[in-house]
Amino acid sequence: QVQLVESGGGLVQAGGSLRLSCQASGRTFSGSGMGWFRQAPGKEREPVASINWSGTTTYYRDSVKGRFTISRDNAKNAAYLQMNSLKPEDTAVYYCAQLKGGFADWSTIDYWGQGTQVTVSS
Repeated sequence: QVQLVESGGGLVQAGGSLRLSCQASGRTFSGSGMGWFRQAPGKEREPVASINWSGTTTYYRDSVKGRFTISRDNAKNAAYLQMNSLKPEDTAVYYCAQLKGGFADWSTIDYWGQGTQVTVSS
């Protein structure tokens, strides 16, 4: 069984930065793609970024390109989301997910974390 624990969320002013971390347990992390998703109040959960098993391929939703960076450290069983130039519309609960297979395909999820709140004030 895989457990994913997010941390690093909080309250930040517009233009600020946060770094989210996702600590994974289990032996499948290094061979799996990882993704970050978010869900704002009253909206559906949406993909934000994904990364393949080796860290060589990444994808981002258009609205965060150039501002967010996804990365991973397989030696630490951890994934990260560096968020810069934050905007009020980035406010949401952010979820870490382990993807099926080793690719950065955010359409298939094996495991979810519990989420961490990110609030960006204007």
